[in-house]
Amino acid sequence: MKTLPRSTARDVFSHLLAIATLYVGVISFTTLCFQYINVKFPDLLNLYYSGALDTIRQAMAALIVVWPVFILMSWFIQRDIKADPDKHNVGIRKWLLYLTLFVTSITIIVDLVTLINYFLNGEITTRFILKVLVVLAVAITVFWYYLWDLRTEAPWKSKLPKVTAVLTSVVVVGTILLGFMFVGSPMEQRQLRIDGQRVTDLSSLQGGIVDYYSRKQVLPKSLSELSDPLTYFVVPVDPETGAAYEYVAKDKYTFELCANFAKESDVDPATTRPYVVNDPYSQNWLHSAGRACFERTIDPEQYPPLK
Repeated sequence: MKTLPRSTARDVFSHLLAIATLYVGVISFTTLCFQYINVKFPDLLNLYYSGALDTIRQAMAALIVVWPVFILMSWFIQRDIKADPDKHNVGIRKWLLYLTLFVTSITIIVDLVTLINYFLNGEITTRFILKVLVVLAVAITVFWYYLWDLRTEAPWKSKLPKVTAVLTSVVVVGTILLGFMFVGSPMEQRQLRIDGQRVTDLSSLQGGIVDYYSRKQVLPKSLSELSDPLTYFVVPVDPETGAAYEYVAKDKYTFELCANFAKESDVDPATTRPYVVNDPYSQNWLHSAGRACFERTIDPEQYPPLK
């Protein structure tokens, strides 16, 4: 029986790092595809998309870091094998590649079983089919390539590794670039987060004004009257400029709050905006870019004097 060549510390390091980055890259790529599908084909019972956008950002960050490392380590390994063909059969490499074949085999089987189960239950949807296809495509690609690698005596003589590296990298880069269409650039994200804080501040001020009216049956003359050291309420200011928000008491029951926004709000869940369809909170604070005002009228019957 032919014995496998002994693994050196360098072999263990390079193969473990390559396979670890492969797993993280595959999981991150699949996660990105899943979240794109979730946003494009939303679940009517799930109205909020901020979680999906956060997941997209995390998966993008992981791919940007781990995929170049995986490609680099794969190149180092192929270079070592080309210089010393016996390393093609080194023990650590065989174990990890067969482990990868096992994991991808189980993934394909579970994926197909889930598909058939959903089909028999009549629960097939577009988003489900797309997710099944993504998992199947990724698992089959990984399984086929590493099965070929194990069966080929001299893979370094083939152009397939280089072609595969280029094609997969193009797909990964395209998937990452697609992510920017969903989450926007870092500058846009910062502006959206600041606008989100402005909406939160206005909502807090609105609650403070209503509470003030409930206690005193009159609207405050200025926002400074809302400050209360006993309840620890501090009147918020614009998070970017530090300027006070505009407030006007128009009559006994009606008041207006204004702020300057960087971006226009949107209720399209496929965009990067932190608003969603049928969300009353978001619909209540829709705004254009620039100065936007929100008029509110208190119903005195709903807010009688506090006893």
